[in-house]
Amino acid sequence: MRAPEIMEGKDHVLKAVGRIAVHDARQWRMGLGASMPRCNMAPCRLAIAQRKPSMPRFPILRAAVLALCLQGCATAAPVAAPVMPPEPVAAEAAQGPALWKVADADTTIYLFGTIHALPKDVQWFEGPLAAALDSAGELVTEIPPGAAADPASQQMIAMRAVMPRDQSLRAILSDEQRISYEAAMTRVGLPVAAFDRFEPWFAGMTLGLLPLIKQGYAADSGVEKIVETNAGPAVTRGALETLDDQISIFDNLPMDAQIAFLMSTADNIDQIVPSMDAMLGAWLAGDADALAQMMNDGLNDPVLAKAILHDRNAKWAGWVDDRLDQPGVVFVAVGAGHLAGSKSVQDYLAQRGITVARVQ
Repeated sequence: MRAPEIMEGKDHVLKAVGRIAVHDARQWRMGLGASMPRCNMAPCRLAIAQRKPSMPRFPILRAAVLALCLQGCATAAPVAAPVMPPEPVAAEAAQGPALWKVADADTTIYLFGTIHALPKDVQWFEGPLAAALDSAGELVTEIPPGAAADPASQQMIAMRAVMPRDQSLRAILSDEQRISYEAAMTRVGLPVAAFDRFEPWFAGMTLGLLPLIKQGYAADSGVEKIVETNAGPAVTRGALETLDDQISIFDNLPMDAQIAFLMSTADNIDQIVPSMDAMLGAWLAGDADALAQMMNDGLNDPVLAKAILHDRNAKWAGWVDDRLDQPGVVFVAVGAGHLAGSKSVQDYLAQRGITVARVQ
């Protein structure tokens, strides 16, 4: 595959991206060729929930990190001035990642926000969360399990990501943009020409994920991977979208938005890891408000926010509403950004008169 998979071997993009999603460093090297450096996959040794890293308010920068929380999807928006985010709750005060549920007389649907790639030493699967999954007869994720590893899907992403033969990525950048981009590529150990044949959305997504992989964030430790492993073989699997749906979000972005996304990642390459660490701390603490601010508030481009979050959240709320007509227990695991902030899945459910209760 010529795109990382967050969709995330899930964290993930996106998976997904979705995601495009990043399974592991081996897939990156297979897709990008011999020029791709061998990433250090050693686990992060830091106590993430106890750390209090600052995360400058770079909206598009957070988009690269948001890709690890939206199964393969990322965002772009104008760069804003740095603002200190709320400090993550200390580990001893943490209640665990947030979990919600919707229920009627014969149906219970759990809603769980995921991060598709995590450091190996992060522990979170316990308590009400584990009990909810154990009670479920159906597991629903953003895309089908293993979709991003399918050769046909990998070919699709490769075809979408490649620029026309007569175009080159660096050639469409201004001199100032090209200097910053090349410096970022050098910073992560890549040849400056490594992504010349790819569109800006793909280059920005891949560039933004490399520092996280090097820091120890791994798809094999990601939330979907753990959930999938712990769901019994008798549990029915389902998905809200296809990988093609998610890649289309990026591929259909206007070129200026793609370049803005790429340049925010390049200009702020050193902030990607502390930004993700801060998000992870809020996620582990179950601090949905802080997570919403860090992940979604930077989406100040209404067109992008609508395409990447709001339209999908409304659609998924409709799916939940329809699923309530069938009996059973369902565990829905989607990127945490969809369950935080305004116009979240919960907000759209409330508009339908459906009550959402916080379980954890």
